[in-house]
Amino acid sequence: MPHSADELLRRHARLLSERVLWESHWTEVAQHVLPRSDFFQGRRNPGEKHTEKILDATACLALERFTASMESMLIPRTQRWHGLRSQRAELKDDPAVRVWLDSVCDLLFAMRYAPRANFTSQTNDAFMSMGAFGTGVMFIESEGDELRYRSVHISEVCIAENAHGLVDTVFRKALLTATQAVQRFGAAVLPEKIVDDARDQPDALHEFVHVVLPNDAPDRMAWNYRGMRFSSYYICLRSREIVSEGGFRTFPYAVGRYTTGPKEVYGRSPAMTVLPEIKMVQEMTKTILKAGQKALDPPLLLQEDGALSAFDLRPGALNFGGVDDAGNVTVQALEFKGDIAIGDEMIERRQKAINEAFLVTLTQVLVATPRMTAAEAMLRSQEKARLLAPTMGRQQSEFLGPMVERELDLLDQMGWLPPMPAVLKEAGGLVDVDYTSPLNKAQRAEEGLAIVRTIESATTLAQVDPTIMFNFDGDAIVRELAEINGVPEKLLRPVAEVLRMKETMKALNPTMLAQAGAMVGGQAVRDLTNLQITQGLEPLGAGPAIGRL
Repeated sequence: MPHSADELLRRHARLLSERVLWESHWTEVAQHVLPRSDFFQGRRNPGEKHTEKILDATACLALERFTASMESMLIPRTQRWHGLRSQRAELKDDPAVRVWLDSVCDLLFAMRYAPRANFTSQTNDAFMSMGAFGTGVMFIESEGDELRYRSVHISEVCIAENAHGLVDTVFRKALLTATQAVQRFGAAVLPEKIVDDARDQPDALHEFVHVVLPNDAPDRMAWNYRGMRFSSYYICLRSREIVSEGGFRTFPYAVGRYTTGPKEVYGRSPAMTVLPEIKMVQEMTKTILKAGQKALDPPLLLQEDGALSAFDLRPGALNFGGVDDAGNVTVQALEFKGDIAIGDEMIERRQKAINEAFLVTLTQVLVATPRMTAAEAMLRSQEKARLLAPTMGRQQSEFLGPMVERELDLLDQMGWLPPMPAVLKEAGGLVDVDYTSPLNKAQRAEEGLAIVRTIESATTLAQVDPTIMFNFDGDAIVRELAEINGVPEKLLRPVAEVLRMKETMKALNPTMLAQAGAMVGGQAVRDLTNLQITQGLEPLGAGPAIGRL
């Protein structure tokens, strides 16, 4: 049933009161790690200096590297970091279904990385928010025939979970200028003050609350928003009235959490884990700076009679009374006993802990030892993937998965999806995300390596017993390796086509077959394959020619 503005605002106030402690925690993190995002306790003016509490930038730089690592391991810009597959196991190898899923995936990446979509910069902000505050929120919508992405600052958002621990409710407080409010909602539903400001003070800011929550009783017979899975309300805080009501078929917010504590809704971050270390480094740096100043510009010990009260330390200055009649110096520097090297060593240990919390040392494992062999590099990559899997895997299931679901729904609404194969439509059209990011490839690299090593061992044993090779299905092995390495389906011939090609090869002249067998692994067999099969030429004394796909 529809919700009233008062009911929604009461729930918003309750959610705000429940996160008061989080706001104080986020404020402290922002001041030491991400000062430009310190908007939790009061509004800061644009251009205001935010670095007054930072003397050591280790945590700030570590957060930047953490964000880059998340992007490069999960959503690298130069790779297809996910594919699609049918939820029905019997359709996994259906050529029409696989080609359709590949084409949809190509469309997704084209729309996602379009110049006006703003995907890259907004996901970067979301990952940075996860590293600093533990929670990153992104809003996905469509405008015309394009997708739009917008990272939402955690200070604007209150979230709630469903019974399964998934975020399905978002209250977002948004500031709109009077002109923007009139353009978005229309003058008829807005208070008179906002309409007047749109005419006289168009840049005056006004507060609105956007609420998205599950539709508890969708009207299955309705073709409008009342039949959708999620309800949407825009509430004007000035009038405490709903100015826009709508709905979504899929949840429009992708909410990622780095990790969560028991009975906690908001995420916890690497910055929160090492916040004591970060603050300690700031204080220790302050002490080291003072010690360095004392060592380089020590206090002076002067005679008590005050004759040197106007002692001048400028280069070339003349100071009378600095020596007595016997030539003894009457001024000396206060000897400083502190050991700055010990302080630097203590700071370095804590800086290392900070970098480890932000995964900097883990993601730079290959850079630290550049002369390792290829096998060592592969093993290191696999080890890194195993250590990163729990952290990165959560982002795939909680952040990227809902985002892809939302994107597919928007493309469907815009009419961009190609016609679905009949077999997939009859099966319900349900698809899953198949991640192929560098993290997943590193995790599956060991599986591919096991296949290759097994074949190598079997090849050695086959010199004694050639029938050992009968245990392997070469076509299945090649397709499995192609899937592990993320080869697009469109680059592989359909299974039926491969079978027809094999039947045709069996009909070749026996002499040519003997020659091909003798040249296995050589350039000649590749030339023969290119000439007779790929180009569709008819073999001597053989059956019909094989054409291109």
